[in-house]
Amino acid sequence: MPDDPQQKPPRKNDGDGGPPKPPVRMSRGAFSWIIIFGLALMLLFMLRGGNQKSQIATTAFWKHVENGEVKKVVVKDDDVITGEFYRAPPNAPGDSTEFQCTYGNAWRLYDEIYRHVHQLSPETEVSAQKSNSLLFGVLIQMIPWLLLIAMIYFLVFRQLRQSSGGAGMLGSFGRSRHRMTTKEHTNITFSDVAGVEEAKDEVLEIVEFLKNPKRFERLGGRIPRGVLLVGEPGCGKTLLAKAIAGEAEVPFFSISGSDFVEMFVGVGASRVRDLFRQAKDNSPCIVFLDEIDAVGRRRGIGYNGGGHDEREQTLNAILVEMDGFESSDQVIVVAATNRADVLDPALVRPGRFDRQVYVSLPDVKGRFEILRVHAKKIKIQSPADSKLQRLARATPMFSGADLAAIINESALLATLAGKDAVELDDLEEARDKVRWGRAKRSRVVEEKDRELTAYHEAGHTLVQTLLKDADPVHKVSIIPRGPYGGATFSLPEKDRMTVNRSYVAAALRVLCAGRIAEDLLGHDANSGAAGDIRQATEMARRMITEWGMSERLGFVYHGDEHQPMGLLPALSGNKEMSDKTAELIDEEVKRIIDEAYADTRRMIEEHRGKLEALAQALVKYETLDGDEVRAIIAGESLDKPTVADLIEAEQEKRRSEAAPPLARPVEQPPDSEPGPLPSPA
Repeated sequence: MPDDPQQKPPRKNDGDGGPPKPPVRMSRGAFSWIIIFGLALMLLFMLRGGNQKSQIATTAFWKHVENGEVKKVVVKDDDVITGEFYRAPPNAPGDSTEFQCTYGNAWRLYDEIYRHVHQLSPETEVSAQKSNSLLFGVLIQMIPWLLLIAMIYFLVFRQLRQSSGGAGMLGSFGRSRHRMTTKEHTNITFSDVAGVEEAKDEVLEIVEFLKNPKRFERLGGRIPRGVLLVGEPGCGKTLLAKAIAGEAEVPFFSISGSDFVEMFVGVGASRVRDLFRQAKDNSPCIVFLDEIDAVGRRRGIGYNGGGHDEREQTLNAILVEMDGFESSDQVIVVAATNRADVLDPALVRPGRFDRQVYVSLPDVKGRFEILRVHAKKIKIQSPADSKLQRLARATPMFSGADLAAIINESALLATLAGKDAVELDDLEEARDKVRWGRAKRSRVVEEKDRELTAYHEAGHTLVQTLLKDADPVHKVSIIPRGPYGGATFSLPEKDRMTVNRSYVAAALRVLCAGRIAEDLLGHDANSGAAGDIRQATEMARRMITEWGMSERLGFVYHGDEHQPMGLLPALSGNKEMSDKTAELIDEEVKRIIDEAYADTRRMIEEHRGKLEALAQALVKYETLDGDEVRAIIAGESLDKPTVADLIEAEQEKRRSEAAPPLARPVEQPPDSEPGPLPSPA
């Protein structure tokens, strides 16, 4: 740091270690002076042309002179007479008192005009004047047009010519729109990335190559030219790429796949060439292509429309540039996508993207590490690690972005509640808000709809608790949250990467339970079961067509994975299944759902008393957690305040805070008579 705190540190020359650059001085160039001068002339021309003159005939001129209406007469050498009236005549433009008259041979007849005017009007002033040259008059009239042409030339064509290196006359359209981050500004390292330990181990050798390339060249090895990061949205692919650049301390070029695509054919390819040219000039470096599926989709008819369109040219340019790397270039391309199945095979072959690193959803240990990284920014009530461990166990299948949002939302909730630190209740409410939406406690719901919602959620809760293969109940509520009028929240006990038949059968019965409970207790039904019906149908169809869980169709795949994108089945020429197979699939879907529906109805009828108890508790308390649900099913009673009790307590608290305090009574001797009570302060 400099000794003088007021003195600013010297500027760096982009990390080159050279002499500091002088401060930029904004100077006014020749083009600026041309514009200023032209504007001034235009303003002068407008001011001079602002006083419009009345054009009169020769006979009218002598008539005005004879009537004594002319104050001044000027005879010019271009045979034009100008002058001024004492007052503006009717219909004069702009109420101007000046006039102009074309008079043949006026300059040679000046003496006669002078005598004749003085005879008719002795008070009129007569004089002669040489007019401006013809060339100057023409220039004055052409100044606005010349200025317009000059502005178009300097502002458009000259700029296009100066920037035509990327795409000819397209100018800056061909320049890459990447964002470059130097090693001084790349402050993200592997310590900021958690929950993807296997992915970090795979990219460590890239960092080692960028730091010490001669170590790999000693035995003739070649470092991978490209690394493709594949994973679900929010798993940390972009963060991992930034951490690679931060650990290697090299420049980081980042650009999105959609930034290459433009309405002009050829612009995307030009931007690709410009990007890789700058990357080679700044090697060693990392080029990060985010969402590469925007330009890297599979080529051919039925996938991107065929032909020679803009995306195909851009993809071809990427393929050529990645093949043009040499081992000494030290440029590594890192791309990220969550649609690796649609990428062109030529893009992901060895020699271009040699490695495919799968960035998966974090497990319970990874979630805890991610929560610890994000929890450093907020204040959590101690012990913080135990709360984060409990939250990690209660957030299966959450991505890193979801966990970061939970930490941020919990800090906001604690701040709005006036707390000094984030508590466990804030973390759990933030989790529910991120996954299922915000609770809408102020929404007014009719009593009948409220009861039907309670029956519906009670059915889900009862069946989910009774079935051992279903996920345990976390919370059930009839308070609207997000797009739902009520919801039964379940949290898996473990991270589930695959599903088995018993779990799918239990999930189908839980989905059917809501409508059955409405029918048994409420003797009515509403549209709230639409989501359950859709999920049950999709799950049953996937059991048959994708997972091979149907005896009639067997171990055969009937999905649409091989269907060409963008074409109708009738036009593709490759019919996936026969009409008989499609009919059989529909019959199997109906059979599986009917069996689940009948089994669920029988189960609910056997435990109808428990269902009614759950529904009454939901109407009374509105929200029940998993332990309270299990207590009610076991026949126990709840001892907690109802919603009405909580509202009354809150209103009483507000009234006590708003009421003015009473003054303390004046103490009197024991034998004296009591005095009057003091008035409120």
